[in-house]
Amino acid sequence: MDERAMISLTAFPSPLVLGVAFVGGLLLGVVYFRALRATADLIVRGGSPGLGLFLTFVRLGGIAAVFYVAVQAGGLALLAALAGLLCAKALILRQTGQEKT
Repeated sequence: MDERAMISLTAFPSPLVLGVAFVGGLLLGVVYFRALRATADLIVRGGSPGLGLFLTFVRLGGIAAVFYVAVQAGGLALLAALAGLLCAKALILRQTGQEKT
């Protein structure tokens, strides 16, 4: 691919793709951080190590799969998915902060 094709404005993903990537990252983030909390609670309470390991692999596999799909849509879609994941992190942290007080 030459440089003209790489910087062409038609190479940018559509706003629909970016929106779907953001929402996908947001949903992934909510599931990811809730599973992380469940894993941490499991470890603290002395639960099953096998279940903790399973949750860890599911979390990592899910994040790898969603980001792989986002990469196929382009760099901006990957950034949109990452932004969704970070927004979910902020929401989950805010939610857990309110539970403690």
